[in-house]
Amino acid sequence: MKDHDVTRREALAQVAMLLGGAISAPTLAGALDAATRRAWTAPRQDWAPRTLDAGQLELVAVMADRIIPQTDTPGARAAGVHRFVDSLLSDHYPTPERDRFLAGLADVDARTRSRHGKAFVACTADQQVALMTQLDEAAYPVSSDAPRPPEMWFFHRMKELTLVGYYTSQVGATQELHPSPFGAYRGDIPYSSVGRAWS
Repeated sequence: MKDHDVTRREALAQVAMLLGGAISAPTLAGALDAATRRAWTAPRQDWAPRTLDAGQLELVAVMADRIIPQTDTPGARAAGVHRFVDSLLSDHYPTPERDRFLAGLADVDARTRSRHGKAFVACTADQQVALMTQLDEAAYPVSSDAPRPPEMWFFHRMKELTLVGYYTSQVGATQELHPSPFGAYRGDIPYSSVGRAWS
């Protein structure tokens, strides 16, 4: 499976560029862990979340699908990002960070209950997108000098987990990233390392 690992590392490198050059240690460790990958990409029939309850799992699935919606390729839910998040929270996140993530989920629901009188998953698509746009703008301000509220840690992590989970899944890596069947392009290599090419 060496080729699959290389593809996964290349996908992680691309996600790191999307996120500004860094992926948190627990997320990176989980994405590279073979046992974790099997747990969320090919779940058993009796798969059940170990950290998230049913409501939290659905909230993660809906939020992830708003970050990477289905278009001409499957979205984050179809790629199993919600299972990826549960696997990483269960196996790779230290308890304080896990608790902080769960508190962030609760805050998302509290915000929509305050504004719309219902949980995030019960809101309309427009209401969900409006809240996530607000969270995104606060977490990733246009001005690098703008202060970032401490609660934005959650949205950074949610976006990171969604992007890493999606682009390291089979769906994301094969249908979205379109790997080249010829391997990575390397335009400046010595002829002696290639030898004669045959058509």
